[in-house]
Formats: sequence, C-alpha cells, structure tokens
Amino acid sequence: KPLVPPPPPPATSYDPTNPSLLQAASAIFAGAIFSTFPMAQSLGIEIKAFKCKDIKHGDYQCNVAMPLFQKLKGAGALPDGVKTPQQVAQAIIDGVPVDNPVLCELTVNGPGFIMSRIKEEYLVRGVNEIITRGAPVKPKCCTDNDDEDKSGVVVDFSSPNIAKEMHVGHLRSTIIGEAVCRILEYSGKNVDRVNHVGDWGTQFGMLIQYLKEEYPNFHEDPPNITDLTAFYKNAKSRFDESAEFKKISQLNVVKLQAGDEECRKIWQVLCDVSRLEFEKVYARLDISVKECGESFYNDKIAPVIDEFDSRGMISVEEGGAKCVFVPNFKIPLMLQKSDGGYGYDSTDMAAIKYRLDELKARQIVYITDFTQGDHFQMVFAAAKKIGWVDDDSHRLDHIGFGTVQGEDGKRFKTRSGDTVRLVDLLDEAVSRMEASLRERNSSSDGKGGNVSEEEIHKTACAMGYGAVKYFDLRRNPTSNYIFSYDRMLDTKGNTAIYLLYAHARLESIISKGKADFGVDVDALISDGKSKINLSHKSERNLGLHLEFFADTIEETLADLYPYHICDFVYALSIAASEFVTQCKVLGSPEMESRLLLCRATAITMRQCFDLLGIRHVMRI
Repeated sequence: KPLVPPPPPPATSYDPTNPSLLQAASAIFAGAIFSTFPMAQSLGIEIKAFKCKDIKHGDYQCNVAMPLFQKLKGAGALPDGVKTPQQVAQAIIDGVPVDNPVLCELTVNGPGFIMSRIKEEYLVRGVNEIITRGAPVKPKCCTDNDDEDKSGVVVDFSSPNIAKEMHVGHLRSTIIGEAVCRILEYSGKNVDRVNHVGDWGTQFGMLIQYLKEEYPNFHEDPPNITDLTAFYKNAKSRFDESAEFKKISQLNVVKLQAGDEECRKIWQVLCDVSRLEFEKVYARLDISVKECGESFYNDKIAPVIDEFDSRGMISVEEGGAKCVFVPNFKIPLMLQKSDGGYGYDSTDMAAIKYRLDELKARQIVYITDFTQGDHFQMVFAAAKKIGWVDDDSHRLDHIGFGTVQGEDGKRFKTRSGDTVRLVDLLDEAVSRMEASLRERNSSSDGKGGNVSEEEIHKTACAMGYGAVKYFDLRRNPTSNYIFSYDRMLDTKGNTAIYLLYAHARLESIISKGKADFGVDVDALISDGKSKINLSHKSERNLGLHLEFFADTIEETLADLYPYHICDFVYALSIAASEFVTQCKVLGSPEMESRLLLCRATAITMRQCFDLLGIRHVMRI
C-alpha cells in the first residue's frame, strides 16, 4: 500500500452543466481510456482533448494513444493483440459509447491521433442556450466563484504623471488595463481599478516655483493651464537655465514634503488641472479608474522599512541606503536612499502592503511597459520573502507591454519629434472615421450607409476609438507594434472596423427578416419557438465557433491577455460571414432557424466587444 495515495483520476463523466467544449471532449475520451485500459489511471498520462488545427480533419483530437502505448509496453501490460499505437487508438474509439452526447465520427489518423467531430445536437443545445439567456454561457470557473474567491483583485493601470499630458506611451496600459478589469469583473471578481499616478517627486519643486512666478494671483484667480506639456517644458527650461530658480525649486521639494501650506495648495492646483486633462482621454475611451497616486503611500513607507528591519532583512549599503536583497537578483530593492529619500522601490513596497492588508487583495495585476518587468518581479519576491504573500493564496501578475512605434520603427512621435498627445491621436481616428462614413453615405454604387447625419459623430466615435483599442488588444501585449491609422481603420482583415461591420450586417439581416418577411426573432424567442437547425456545413461551423466562447474565457483568465478574445471574435466573424454567404437566410425555408443563428452570433459578438471595451453599433 503506497504511503501517499495516488491523485484522483480526472473526471471521466461528462458534466452537462459545464459549457467547456474542451472539458466535455476530454471527459468522453478519459472515460473510454480508463474503461478500456484501467491501468492508465496509474501511469501519470495527461488525458486532454485539443482543438484540431485543420478543421478538415476534425473538430477535436486526442493524442494520448502514442504515450499510452509506450507506458503500457514498458509495464508489460499491453492487451493481447495490441501491437501498435494505432491499435491503442482504435481500442479507445471502440470504448467511446455511440450514444455519448458529445463526440461522433471518431477515426485514427497517422501514428495514432484520434480525430473526432462534435455532435450536431450538442451544438444546437449550445446555440439555444445563448438565445434563451440572451448571453453566451460563462465558463464554470466564473459561476463557481464563492464569496471568498471574490475577495478582491487590484489592477494597477494607466498611471500618467501629474503636470504632463497623457501621451501615446500611456495608450497601452490604459487600453489593456480596462480590458483586463472587464474580463476579471465578468468572471465574478471584485476589482479595484487603481490609477497609480505620478503625483510626487522632485519635479514638483520646479513646477511649484514656475506656477508661483507665472500666476502670482493663483489664490484668487486659478490658472487656466490648457497645455500641460508646454507648462512642464517651460518650467524645466527655467530649472536648467537659472541657478537661483533651481535652488528655490529644491527648497520647495523639502517644503512640500514637510507639509508647507502654500506648496501644498499649488501642488493641489497642478493635480486638479491634470485630472481634467486625463479625464478627456478616459471619457473618450470609456475608462473607469480610481486615482490613488504615489503621494498616498508617503506615510506608509517608514513602517514598511521598520518591518523589514525588525525581521533582519535590511542591508545597509555604502552611504547608508537601506536595501532588501531578493533571490535571483544581484541588485537589491532600495527602500530608502542614502540621503533619506524614497524612490519607486519604496512606494511600490508600501503600495503592495496596503493592497494586501487594507484592500484584502488576493490577486494584484500591474500593467506597465516591459522594461519594468524585473522591478516588479523583485517587488513580488520581497513580498514573498517577508511573508505577505504565498503562492497558494495569492497571485501577483505583471503584464509588460511593448512599444508603440511609428512607420520608421522608432517610438511613435509627431513630425516635429514631439510625443503624440493621446487626445489628438484619438480625435484623428474619429475624424477619419467620420469622413469614411460620409463618403459611404454619398456613395452612388447602391451600397450607401445606414447612418444618418445626426448619428455619424456618435458612430464614428464608437468605431474610431474601438479601432485604436482593438489594434492594440489583438496582439500579444509583449510585442511592439507600428501605429497605422490606415491599417486599424481598414474594413477588411483583423480590425475592429471589420468586426463592427460584420455585427451590423447580422443585425441588418435580422431587421429585414422582421420588416420584409414578418419574422420577429424576439417573438420567436419569447414564444419558445426558437428551433435551431445546423444541417448545412456553414451553419454547423458557426455553431461550433460559438461553442468555443467558454474555453476562450478560461484561457484568457489564465494569462490575462485579451488577444485570446480578439482571436475568438475574429474567427467567429469569419464563420458568420461564410454562413450568410453560403446559406440564404431571408426567404429560405430555414429562415427562422438562420435568423436565430444570426441573433446568437450577434449576442456573442457584443459580449466580446464589451469585454474589450469596444462600443458596438447596430447599423453602419
């Protein structure tokens, strides 16, 4: 009898309440394998189905026959007559009950791959669930969340600097962060959306002094600073050119940190002006985030240093700097500089302590550019070293993103070499989209648009902002990309514009079904007459793609990369386009079923748009 009992075998019975197609197929295969080869349970082989790369060969495949054959052969446990992996595969197929609710058309391919199709009845049931619920079915990991599991996720994103305009460098953190928050909230988590703005530091000394000199009556007449970039540049020029200005600025830093009333008031003015500018971007992009800047943690840093010191984890380096060394890194975290000041390391350690203790976060996600990856791994390691977190009860993530580049492959800037203001970048996308919609409306080729002049700006905002977001989100965040209005606003290919047109086309077909043929999809659903038929290969293919939704969400929750959802909705749109091209919808004998399939697809697309932070439009 073993000292340690073997782990329980994977679930071998199909769970009809679990919408995961991957787990459904895996359960059917596991049941057949364990009933045919009982010893397989003790051989440590992972039994898992995989989506077929080429749909011509099948929908899902199982690759376990080859390793199982080797294990059984090594144990001298091959059944009589079984001499090849292909025969193991055939024995597994023979063990799959014909009346199972998931798999059919099982065949052996190549050296022992088992190929299969998903039964039409399974797909029909899935489409019907979308229609009756009015939403795609969430994966079980979302619906099984207990109260403890909802106890908190902090997502730290956007994080612009006070007294500076938001520029293209803030684009990725803001867009990715909003999508990550939406995905986590969709899964049932309580999410704290934190904007860790740069509202503290030595630069405020020069900004305070410059505002004093330029706006001496700021107490009675608050300054109208509309160009933060120019304000910052002018202050920096004075700082660099005037020794007296520089000296006063440095004294202002000390006064600000000591709580000087006038310095604090000017600092507050600068913060308020900056927030108004930030909000222009957030309003355009539908971003919801709560400011909690660096200054918030000032009084929390010293107790953190004391805690590390009391545990004997502080190393006092040359000059008196207080540092913490963590495994796998030669350079330490500097919790206090040799002059007694604090830096990013100090603030981030105080912030993670606050988020764990006060916000009760069990998961913290930081979204910054990839160059800060080592810094955050060191912060995570220090939090583990002192015992604030452990791998069993906490999850700490850093999503590091690449650079937005111009056509020259360098950082995206204006022609004059200045950093591109984010507001200007977004407004340009809308402006180009408005021109495109007006051109479509005035087209004489019979393909004019369906958007009235009154609706053009609102529609262009949805499409223009959506295009900028999707162009970023559709790729792995770690990669760099070249910013191109032409590519992101293209009506063809993997763009938000293509997706929004595909969605509007489905809604147009549904509207025409009601107006021209008297088939009201909503009435069919409310009357319980939503009967789906997936007999045509394009119908079946679309039904299959709809069933990938739950697994896509699970995959996204594993690494928090929104591009999985982009891949899903793009593939779904292609399947929908093929369906409406290959299958006549309006006026066909199958019209009711096909209109319902259009509705199920539109519902699922809208859910994806919402998770990505993209506004949908019903007609274009």
